[in-house]
Amino acid sequence: MKTTSLAAALLLLAGTASAQDIAVREIGSFHVGGQVATVSGLATKEITFSPGSPPFRYDPNGDFQAGQMYVQYVRLADPRARYPLLLMHGGGLTGVTWETTPDGRPGWQMAFLRAGHDVYTSDAVERGRAGWARFPEILGGEPVFRTMGEGWHLFRVGPADGWAREAAGRRTYQGTRFPVAAWDQFTKQSVPRWVTTDPMIQAAYDAYVQRVCPCVIVVHSQGGNFAFRAALNAPDKIKGIIAVEPSGAPNPANDDAAKVKDIPHLIVWGDYLGENALWTRIKPAIDRWGAAIREKGGRADELSLPARGITGNSHMLMMDDNSDQIAGLIQAWIAERGLMR
Repeated sequence: MKTTSLAAALLLLAGTASAQDIAVREIGSFHVGGQVATVSGLATKEITFSPGSPPFRYDPNGDFQAGQMYVQYVRLADPRARYPLLLMHGGGLTGVTWETTPDGRPGWQMAFLRAGHDVYTSDAVERGRAGWARFPEILGGEPVFRTMGEGWHLFRVGPADGWAREAAGRRTYQGTRFPVAAWDQFTKQSVPRWVTTDPMIQAAYDAYVQRVCPCVIVVHSQGGNFAFRAALNAPDKIKGIIAVEPSGAPNPANDDAAKVKDIPHLIVWGDYLGENALWTRIKPAIDRWGAAIREKGGRADELSLPARGITGNSHMLMMDDNSDQIAGLIQAWIAERGLMR
């Protein structure tokens, strides 16, 4: 990246609130995607909605909305970006990922608003304000819930045996940038997820892209594969993808990377990848997809923070204590790709 572009981006994101007030044109939300599903054959039951209220005969059969996703947007009065920026979260999480860090600092939603983007933040199917549907009648199988300790190693904050219920007994990787005092606060963001709903989730993301884009996408973890496939499904609609530690990607043997060669990609990686066996298995698949894009004449850049001398970052880069610095690097890349006015 050019030093001048990086310096300008970091200066932009590091400004104080008083110096970086933003003029907002509109804040709103909508649901997109989904379909009507019918449930039948279940027994009725008598329930009480609240203490002291009369009993109510509840019939669980009927028609239900299912498979929709929720989107909140903030549109600026005078955006400096050419296209809106879509923030897509990872597995077992919601759009809260981007809003405020667990220790109370402004999140990337605000960082990119200040950088001049209209910002859209979504809750994918089955998460947060997108709502649930009955399971297993509509959502096959049962939900998976993440324990407080699972992410400690999976998100590369510390070793698997470093987790303890009491904060005083926890061990982190040396130099971790995650605000570990706010770990319990972070785990309050976790929501149930299903392992059977990917087609439903992809359909909603595709509908989202058709409604909002052309756009640029910033996506995290499990969301990476959905964003990559949304680009394959609508390459004319997506003008750039920044994949922050994606956990999946298309297979070049099955998907033609030439379809997305005109979409610049940036893959961002934190630290400690070699400390987790799962991530050592994940990264080669992401590397293979990036290489396929480059082989077709496209652009797929990698931003390895440790290779830049920026160490200690967890899987949750947008929450680490240097999150503004990382947002600045991403913003510089966006500007260099000609995606600002």
